[in-house]
Amino acid sequence: MATGRGGRGAALLEALANNLSNRPGLKEEEPQSKQFSSGASLGRGSLLAAALKQTGETKPSLLSEPAQSTLSTPSIESKPLGRGFAAMKALLQHQQQIPMVGRGMGVSAQTSSTSLYHPTSSQASPALTAPLLANQNNSGSQDIDEISRRLGQVDVQEQPRRKERERLPTVTMIGTEGTPLDLSANYVRVKCTNPGVYLYSVQFSPPIDNRKLMMKLLMEHKDKFPTLNSFDGNIFYLPYKLPQEEVNLTSTRKTDGSKISIKLSYVKMVPPEHCCHLYNVIFRRIMYILQMCQVGKYYYNPNTPAVVPQHKLEVWPGYITAIKEHEGGLLLLLDASHRVLRTETVHDIMEKSYHLNPSNYKSDVFKMVVGCVVLTRYNNKTYRVDDILWDSSPMERFQLKTGESMTFEEYYRKQHNIVIKNPSQPLLLSKRKPPKGMPPGFKMDPEFLCLVPELCYMSGLTDDIRSQFTVMKDLAAHTRVTPAQRQFAMKKFVNNVNSNPDAKKELAIWGLELDSSTVSINGRLLPMEKIIMGNKEFMAGPQCDWSRDVCRNELVSAVSLMNWGVFYIRKDAPRVNDFIRCLQNEAKNMGINCLVPFRKELVNEKIETLVQELRNSINSKVQLVVVVNPTNREDRYSAIKKVCCVEAPVPSQVIISKTIAKPDKLRSVVQKIALQINCKLGGELWSVPIPLQKLMVVGIDTYHCPTKKKASIGGFVASMNHTCTRWYSKVCIQQPGQELVQGLQICLTAALRKFHAENHFLPEKIVIFRDGVGDGQLDVLADHEVKQLHRCFTSFGEYTPFCTTVCVQKRINTRIYSRERNGEMANPPPGTVVDHTVTRRDRYDYFIVSQHVRHGTVSPTHYIVVDDGIGLKPGQMQRLTYKMTYLYYNWPGTVRVPAPCQYAHKLAYLVGESIGREPAECLSDRLFFL
Repeated sequence: MATGRGGRGAALLEALANNLSNRPGLKEEEPQSKQFSSGASLGRGSLLAAALKQTGETKPSLLSEPAQSTLSTPSIESKPLGRGFAAMKALLQHQQQIPMVGRGMGVSAQTSSTSLYHPTSSQASPALTAPLLANQNNSGSQDIDEISRRLGQVDVQEQPRRKERERLPTVTMIGTEGTPLDLSANYVRVKCTNPGVYLYSVQFSPPIDNRKLMMKLLMEHKDKFPTLNSFDGNIFYLPYKLPQEEVNLTSTRKTDGSKISIKLSYVKMVPPEHCCHLYNVIFRRIMYILQMCQVGKYYYNPNTPAVVPQHKLEVWPGYITAIKEHEGGLLLLLDASHRVLRTETVHDIMEKSYHLNPSNYKSDVFKMVVGCVVLTRYNNKTYRVDDILWDSSPMERFQLKTGESMTFEEYYRKQHNIVIKNPSQPLLLSKRKPPKGMPPGFKMDPEFLCLVPELCYMSGLTDDIRSQFTVMKDLAAHTRVTPAQRQFAMKKFVNNVNSNPDAKKELAIWGLELDSSTVSINGRLLPMEKIIMGNKEFMAGPQCDWSRDVCRNELVSAVSLMNWGVFYIRKDAPRVNDFIRCLQNEAKNMGINCLVPFRKELVNEKIETLVQELRNSINSKVQLVVVVNPTNREDRYSAIKKVCCVEAPVPSQVIISKTIAKPDKLRSVVQKIALQINCKLGGELWSVPIPLQKLMVVGIDTYHCPTKKKASIGGFVASMNHTCTRWYSKVCIQQPGQELVQGLQICLTAALRKFHAENHFLPEKIVIFRDGVGDGQLDVLADHEVKQLHRCFTSFGEYTPFCTTVCVQKRINTRIYSRERNGEMANPPPGTVVDHTVTRRDRYDYFIVSQHVRHGTVSPTHYIVVDDGIGLKPGQMQRLTYKMTYLYYNWPGTVRVPAPCQYAHKLAYLVGESIGREPAECLSDRLFFL
C-alpha cells in the first residue's frame, strides 16, 4: 500500500471484493509484501482486519483473510491509531458485550448518508459498521452483497432532519396600573384563507448542489406550479397539496443535454403562523413588483426622490416590512423609511482630495471610501467597497463567462450604453458575500467585482455631514415624518398592493389578505412621577421636562469645589474668566460652594505640552481639572482622558472654546456644566420614589469599534443606594465584535462587595437592564449571562437574591400612535405602555414610550424579560422601568432607555473610543464618564 491512508467506503469495498489482491494505491508490478513493510502506514481495511483477528474471530467474516494468504500484518499496537480506526476497534471490543441494537448500531444507511460521504468525517459510519459487525455469521461474499445493497440505497443528497423548534405556549402579562388610552401601531393584520402551506422535499438525480441550476430545471415545469420562488434549495413550499404523495419530473440540463430526474415528496402541512419566513419572501417579491429598489435591508422608490441640491443629496422614500406572529396573531409591521443618497460619485471625491492634498490624496480617499456602501444607478444595486485598485483602470480587459474578453469601458458601452469619461481612473474592489444558509467556506463565483468610480454614488451620511446643522435641518424636512404622515404612507402602501394586479395575484396564490387599517390597541398611561430635590418636591409635568426647576433649587447632594484647576491657552483667557465667574454664580443656586480655581495657561496648543502640565499639576488634593480646548480634536480629548482616568486619576471636564464664546448662551451652558461637575465629584442631583426595599439596579451595554480594529468594551453600572442615585461602574475588555459580556461575573461580584461596604447588607432584589442584544441572542443571553450571575452569588455563602434580567431594545421599527378625537394620529404622551397585541407571542415583553418629542414620531423602547426571578406584577415591573428613565443626570427629563443602560453606554463608549484601558478603581463610585 502507498504511504497515504487507505480509502473510505467504496475503496474498502473494492479491496474486499478483490480479496485484498488489488487494494487502492497498489501498483500491479509491485508485490504485496512491499506494501506491508514496517515503515508503511496501514489503510483502514488492513487495520480493521487485524482488529478482527485480534478479537478472536474464528467464523468466516467479511474482513477475514483467505486461508492461502501469506501476508504478514504488523501489530496494530506498533502504530498510533487514527480516530476512525479507534472508533472501529471500540465497536469491535463491545461486540460480544452489548447487543447490536439501538440508535448507535442499528441506524439505517439512509439516515447516515451525510456522515458516510462527508469528506471531513473521521469516524466510522454507523451505516457501514453495523452490517460489518452484525453479519459475521454469514460468509464474506454474502456480507459484500449486503454492503453493496445498502450502499446502493444510500441517498447522498438527503440531509439530516432539522430539529423543529418547539412551539412555546402564549405568554400573556398585562398590567393594570395607569389610565386607559386609545392607541394604534404600525401593524396591519394579515388574514390567511388557506389552511396552511404544504412542504415537499425535492431530490435531483444525479445530485445537484447549485441552487441556480436547480431553479432552472424546475422552471421547465412552471406550468405545473403557481410559484417557483418558494424553493429554498431543499424544500418546495406550495399553497395547495398535489394529488400524488410523490411527483416525478424530468428536465434537461442545457450545458450537456443530460436528463435530470426530479422527485417531489410530500413532507407535511404547516399552519400559517409557522410560515412567517415564507411570507416575508413573498413580500420581497411584491416589492419588486411595485418597482421598489433594495438598498441595504429595506426597499425604496428610486422614481420619486426628494432632491436637496444645495447639499448634493437626495432622499429616496421607502418602506420597512416584516411579518411575524405576535400575541394578536399574524401581523405585518409596516413603516415609512428614507434613504439618503449623495449625488456625488467616488470619482468626485477622488478629484476633490487630489486638489486639496496632492501628495497624500490616496490615503485620504482610502479613509473616505473603503468600508462605505456605494450605489450603481445603472442597475440600482449597492456594493461595499473593500479596496481600491490604483494600478488598474477601465481600459483593463476581463473575461466573460462565454470566454470572450473585453475592457470595462467596452462592457459599459455595450451593456448599459454608458460612456466612461476618464479612462485612467482606478477601479474599486468589492467582495461578494455568499447568501445566507451557505456552508462555511462557500465562495461566490466570481468572488470579487470591479467597479468604476465615476459610476458609483456614495450612500449614507458621514460624520462631517452630520455635524453640519444646516444640512441636517434641511434633511429633516424630508426624513422627520409625523404620525399622521406615517399613517398616510401605510395606507398608500396597502392600497398600492391591493390595486396592483400582479401583487394582488401573488398574495391570492397563498391566500393572504391585508387589512385596510392598522391595528387598534388599548394602552395605558402610567402615573406621572414626583421629582425630589434638596429643598423641594414637584411633579415632572406632562412633557417630563424639569430643566428650569433643577437650576433653581438645591441638589439632593452637592459637593463643594475647594481645590480645582483650569487649563487653557492664552487666546482663550477672556472666555475662561467669564466661565469661572458665571460658574460661581450658578453654583450658589444649586447649593454648591465653588471657590476660585488655580489656572494653568499653556504656552502652545501641542498635546505634549498639555499632558505634561496635567501630570505636574494633579495631586491627591486636586478634586477636578477643567480643560478648555481650542478645537474639537479627538486625539487631544483622548490624551486628556487617558491621563485623568488612568495615569493620574481625577474627575475631568473638557470644554470646547466656542461653547463658552457666546455671552447670551453662556448661562445655560454653565448650568449644564455645573450639574455634570457635581455628578463627577460624587454628588446627586434629583431622585424619584422607589418603593422596593434592598434593591440593586444594574445596567449593561457593549461598545463595538466601527472598524473592528479596537477591542469591544462591556460597560457595567450598578446602583449603590435605595434611591438609585449613586452608582458603581466597571468595564471589561473583550474581543472585537463580541457582544455578550464574558466578565459579568467579576463585575457583579465587585459591585456586591461595594454595595455591602456602603449599606452593610447585600441586596435582596437585583434588576438587570441589558442593552445591545438582538433577537437572535436572547436565548444565549438567558443561558450565558444569567448563569454567570447566579454563579457569582455562591462566593457570598448562602446568598440567593431574587434576580430579574430585562433585555432593552431601542433600535426597533415599532411605532405607537395616540388616536385623537378627530381621528388623526399623534405622538402618545410619556409613560404610555403597550403590553399586548403587538408584543411577542411567546415572551414576557412590553413597550414603553418614555420621552417627549417635539418633531417627528416618537420611538418606543422594547423591554423583554428573559429571566423573572423577582416575580413582580407586570404593572410594577413597568413602573420600575419607567422610573429608571427619570434618573439620567445628563438630561433634566426622561430618556429613551433606563438610566443605568445609558450610564453603561457612556462608560463603554468613553473607554472604547478614548481610553482603551480600564479606568482607575478610585473613580468607580462616581459618574466620571458623563
